Amino acid sequence: MLMISITDMEKKAFHSHAHRLLRECLRPYGIDYNEDTPVIKGKMGKPALAEHPDIHYNLSHADGIAACMVSDGECGIDCERIRTFRPNVMKRAFSVSERSMVENAPEGMKNELFFRLWTLKEAYVKAIGTGISYPLDTVVFGFENGAITTNVQEFRFRQYIICGGEFVVSVCEKLH
Repeated sequence: MLMISITDMEKKAFHSHAHRLLRECLRPYGIDYNEDTPVIKGKMGKPALAEHPDIHYNLSHADGIAACMVSDGECGIDCERIRTFRPNVMKRAFSVSERSMVENAPEGMKNELFFRLWTLKEAYVKAIGTGISYPLDTVVFGFENGAITTNVQEFRFRQYIICGGEFVVSVCEKLH
């Protein structure tokens, strides 16, 4: 078993990269985002631009990847490197049907499927601003004919498997 440890320096680098992405994504809106841009926090800590409440954003970063999303509605993004997952996380956060989906998947697909489901859940709770305090097992996802299925109303989900299957990126956006 190979264990890869991310140093604090690497975590800070991915965090900084995510904020550079945000700066670039906000340029078309005429916003010069920098370390002095006023940011406010929601009740559960979700950041927002104090001077631009109509523009929403979300950031994510993980080992080897950073991602950013900007929208005119509530949004969330999550990215993860596909790796061996921890079954205890699945037991706490996945519905019965999701656990069954992962457990019954071909051995070579279990890790990818776990992170596909996990990032969808993370993107959703980031969009609604609650974080993982939300009962994640009540948000149910599936896949049918290449489409994402869910019991969540009023939100749209998209997902990308990138870099030859090394990473998964999921986005959630409130419908207008």
